[in-house]
Amino acid sequence: MAPIVEVQQLVKHFGTTKAVQGISFTIEKGEIFGLIGPNGAGKTTTLRILSTLLQITSGAVTVLGADVTKQAAEVRKHISYLPEDAGAYKTLTGRQYLRFIANFFDAREREATISRGIEIADLDERIDDKVDTYSKGMKRRLLVGRALMTNPDLAILDEPTSGLDVINAQEIRNLIKKTAGEGTTVLLSSHNMLEVEYLCDRIALIDKGILVEQGKPKTMMQKYNAQNIEEVFTKVIQ
Repeated sequence: MAPIVEVQQLVKHFGTTKAVQGISFTIEKGEIFGLIGPNGAGKTTTLRILSTLLQITSGAVTVLGADVTKQAAEVRKHISYLPEDAGAYKTLTGRQYLRFIANFFDAREREATISRGIEIADLDERIDDKVDTYSKGMKRRLLVGRALMTNPDLAILDEPTSGLDVINAQEIRNLIKKTAGEGTTVLLSSHNMLEVEYLCDRIALIDKGILVEQGKPKTMMQKYNAQNIEEVFTKVIQ
């Protein structure tokens, strides 16, 4: 079976700034793949390219065989993207927001989609309060619900547990694992190395736009004689 995602020699420049410099990786169906690196390494740029929000400078990127540049509309049918700085419409209630988003998808599945989003967000009676009354953590739960409620083939999650307390973050991690187990492929970026180690089947480490290491977490820890992925991260970029 062909990979869900294929990135081949991807290059992205912003003027004279070389944000991504020839990275290559693949992601298999049902896999949780982590893209990690220091701030400014090119992670978010890569996620935005895969989400069809940025054009590439050179190279090739496909999602389910569709080119992200030439077949962007086809790619969008299969993906869901949660940016780190995503927001929701403040004047809507949580339920209204999920319904608004569900209207862009299959009408026959609308109510089931909304119900799944409500279940994922797990805001109880607060789902009917306006978004501008939510805490940061509550907003993040709502947005994770929005990202996963459509059962996308590929969920692209940038810092999915940002702003969540320990208990809520663990619930979201378990949900991501469950979603992957049901067939959704997940590409995520996180600064939380323990989260990456717990969630990811494979990871790729980017530094200054260059992919410097990739593989299974346990294999990488053995290679670098490290106790955890945080140690691997530190040893590779130093």
